[in-house]
Amino acid sequence: MKLLHLDSSILGENSASRAISAAIVSSLTKADPSITVTYRDLASDALPHLTTDVLGAPDGTPELAEFLASDIIVIGAGMYNFTIPSQLKAWIDRILIAGKTFRYTAEGPVGLAGDKKVYVGLARGGYYGEGAAGAAVEHAETYLRAVFGFIGIQDPTFILAEGIAIDAQTCENAVSSAVEQASTLSVSA
Repeated sequence: MKLLHLDSSILGENSASRAISAAIVSSLTKADPSITVTYRDLASDALPHLTTDVLGAPDGTPELAEFLASDIIVIGAGMYNFTIPSQLKAWIDRILIAGKTFRYTAEGPVGLAGDKKVYVGLARGGYYGEGAAGAAVEHAETYLRAVFGFIGIQDPTFILAEGIAIDAQTCENAVSSAVEQASTLSVSA
């Protein structure tokens, strides 16, 4: 099995989402040591924003090929200004390709990448989950669920750390809880 690990936080070693995504990868590779991991740091090696030459590439991009060759995708993402980092959006723009990861039909779009498992380590500064005051402006988890659903991945797994900007103790507790939750994952999860 091939695992593609993507981090997109600009916070480097201080990133909660990077800690969570690393714990997810560690748990999965511990459960199945035969998994091969490819790592991409989308913050330090950022892709340019979408252009017509990328959009019009009939065979897609190296990022698309890497995605298609992977069985498992692990993403570390912080929620910045209510959505995902632009570095992650630039990567997504390279994998949402008609005829490769989805196709249009008279009945609507059909996802072509449903054979993959996606895990997302998501860190949010405040509280944005269901029932929280900020739920209406949460466009990170909802966006990623929509994107992956569009290409056929219907049940991505999210490991959340919320309230990390409240104070140091809340951050530590949230990240610890998320890392602990990640440590229970296995490939079949």
